[in-house]
Amino acid sequence: MKLRFEPIAIDRQHDYLRLLAHCPQVASDYSFINLWAWAEEYGLSWAWDGRLVWIRQTRPQQALWAPVGAWGEVVWDEALTALEASGQSFTRVPETLAGLWQQQLGPRVHIEPERGQWDYIYAVSDLVELPGNRFHSKKNLLTQFTKAQEFTYVDFGPRVIEHAMAMQADWCTWRDCESSELLSAENRAIMRILDRWDRFDRILGGAIFANNIIVAYTLAEPLTEETLVIHFEKGCPAYKGVYQAINQMFLARSAGSFRFVNREQDLDNEGLRKAKLSYHPIDFLKKSKVTLIP
Repeated sequence: MKLRFEPIAIDRQHDYLRLLAHCPQVASDYSFINLWAWAEEYGLSWAWDGRLVWIRQTRPQQALWAPVGAWGEVVWDEALTALEASGQSFTRVPETLAGLWQQQLGPRVHIEPERGQWDYIYAVSDLVELPGNRFHSKKNLLTQFTKAQEFTYVDFGPRVIEHAMAMQADWCTWRDCESSELLSAENRAIMRILDRWDRFDRILGGAIFANNIIVAYTLAEPLTEETLVIHFEKGCPAYKGVYQAINQMFLARSAGSFRFVNREQDLDNEGLRKAKLSYHPIDFLKKSKVTLIP
């Protein structure tokens, strides 16, 4: 049966999430909000075969992503043959699935680590409590923010959306989004989410206001029962320590039922990698490019 790829539809998020819950290892890329928000930027579409959801990317180059579903119940030689995947490459393949393919398909599988796609995993307790000398500079910046001005933290919701959209427009001016295709694409993805906020069942977020003006916000989503993923985190550069504040305050108020927080990839960006490492990840969710050799 030839798979039929179609646009990623918000109306099928519940069907998708049911299959995602059966994945043995869930990377940030495969959260529903991430797929839907970035679909136009990456030319993403999906195809359903009953047991799995197959994901295809067409921009900036064509590739397949890892399928979503109960990997351990699939006979992969049959499934990949039906997909006509021989000679094709899969990107963002979580380590568990890459190992399963290698186990079942042997030398037909060529695996190349994609370091820039690895997810950074942190203990929620570390980022809330900022314990010990490792987090001294983060706690110091948080304290500087809280002492410098009166502020209010609020859970994200309909009343915050208009403020967040205005701040995002300002943020793009500060960072000159027009000169960066990546920042421009990210801005479009954020605006899509904010515009459809009420359509997502599992979206979370928080915002900080100082002097009645929004100065930071964050958007997140449960990834598994134990892990929360942070999709976006933005702060006004005029407020020192604002990023440390929104990170700590959001997790302290909204992540009580989670043990881990996934802060996504660094995309091989040196500055982003340094920033993510500075929060002392406890693990990485490793992903690879996998090519099926004919």
